[in-house]
Amino acid sequence: MIEIPKDLDIMPPSHDLVFKTLLTHPNAEQVLKKLISVVIERPVVSVQIRSNHLPATDINEKDERLDVNCVIDGGDQVDVEMQASHLEEISPDHKNFKNKAVYYLSDLHSSQKSKGVQYYKLVRTYQITFCTYTVFPDVTDYVCRSALRDESGKLISDQLNMIIIELSKLSAALKKPEKELTDLEIWSLFLKHAPDPQYRDLINTLINKEEELGMAAELLMEISQDERTQARLRSRKMFETDMTSNLLTAEARGEIRGKAKGRLEVARNLKLLGIDLSTIVKTTGLSVEDVLNL
Repeated sequence: MIEIPKDLDIMPPSHDLVFKTLLTHPNAEQVLKKLISVVIERPVVSVQIRSNHLPATDINEKDERLDVNCVIDGGDQVDVEMQASHLEEISPDHKNFKNKAVYYLSDLHSSQKSKGVQYYKLVRTYQITFCTYTVFPDVTDYVCRSALRDESGKLISDQLNMIIIELSKLSAALKKPEKELTDLEIWSLFLKHAPDPQYRDLINTLINKEEELGMAAELLMEISQDERTQARLRSRKMFETDMTSNLLTAEARGEIRGKAKGRLEVARNLKLLGIDLSTIVKTTGLSVEDVLNL
């Protein structure tokens, strides 16, 4: 029987850095296969992770890609990520978040080699995003599945698949009897509530219902004790706190000076912090030219 002790502090798998560290652990292949299977609703027999790390010489670890890019049996491409930060959400209706998911999906799909390949042989691509906050406030369901469909809802193509799982909407799942929980609800509850002592009894029950979830719990306890991972998490949280502070300060000034000036203030502060150009553009929504001209 696997059990997370009630007094054990473990890292939150709902943090993007911890999420990637967990799923790319050398012993996490079974965990990753099961998680993808549960989300795309079909068995995954094999999985191969593609490297998307920054070069080891890059000192700006804050810009590390924290998604998990992989290929599953049959050649289908899957990108899995955890969206835990509101830093990018300066646009209304989470447009930045949605556009980023679409961009990743289309970019990954179009990365396939097409020269000399008939188009009907192209593999399917999945963009899976777990999100800790609410993106679709008017929708009750915590899972949003998108594909190419016509006006009547009829599927046109299954080549592009975007799946967004809002972990902020699990209150209904918490009220269900354990035996009525779906596999995806079980994994989602683990990702959101594993580090919370309030739900430790529930989590311990769930991780013993499924072998791969138990493996995930053991790996999470292992990496939570790793000093290097602890240091990286502290560093990233400090960076996020600094970014948020600068963003809020600039937004407050922007209420007086106007939204456009507020964004420029954000960009100016980030440049002073030494943040790279691509991150400033992504955070503020300004053009590269606007930032360079500051």
